[in-house]
Amino acid sequence: MRTSRRLADLSWTDARDLALSGALLAIPLGATEQHGPHLPLSTDTDVAVALCDELAETRSDVVVAPAVSYGSSGSHVGFAGTLSISEAAIELLVTELGRSACRTFGHVLFVSAHGGNAAAIDRAVRRLCAESWDARVFTPRWVDDSHAGHTETALMLAIRPLSVRMHRAVACSAEPVGASRGELRCAGGFPAVSETGILGDPVGATGLHGNLLLDCLFTELTMDVAQWRGERAA
Repeated sequence: MRTSRRLADLSWTDARDLALSGALLAIPLGATEQHGPHLPLSTDTDVAVALCDELAETRSDVVVAPAVSYGSSGSHVGFAGTLSISEAAIELLVTELGRSACRTFGHVLFVSAHGGNAAAIDRAVRRLCAESWDARVFTPRWVDDSHAGHTETALMLAIRPLSVRMHRAVACSAEPVGASRGELRCAGGFPAVSETGILGDPVGATGLHGNLLLDCLFTELTMDVAQWRGERAA
């Protein structure tokens, strides 16, 4: 019977034995942040966890840590349920968490599915590497840069379909997130550009498309890990 690949399910001796065998620790990083009236606050965290779990299913050397479900979500605080911490807090958290994890597992992979954390996590991982810890970050990316739009809705229909309330999904014609950052910072965050918290059009999203997107993201993740571990492409 295969040993659980969830760190939280293991005893300390199980964790020790896996670490000694060369296992790497994958840590999902997400957020508790509004994603419109139709998606759960856990959307970013769910995507990160799904990718880590799939990695553990396909690689016997992966252990999945409990997710970090809080992120830098200041532009969303006008929407109920969003819980935000500062970029400085994220940077410190990832740095300290990475140091702790690397003391047991020689190789630590952060999988971050919340864009608001990107700069802080990059700084933290660079610091960890400068301290000679073997840490890496993977950030899933897609062409559609909307928020709670087609892509994220499709992904959630594939990952947790019962959590998606498609009857509440509406299109928003505001500019994509990347083009609105200045306005978001200066004019009250997401409420300044979208009353619903949606940027994009989630209405036509399907679980089928979500599974295709997940496959693409997972392929990128596995290639990134293989490169990091110095493995030849299959």
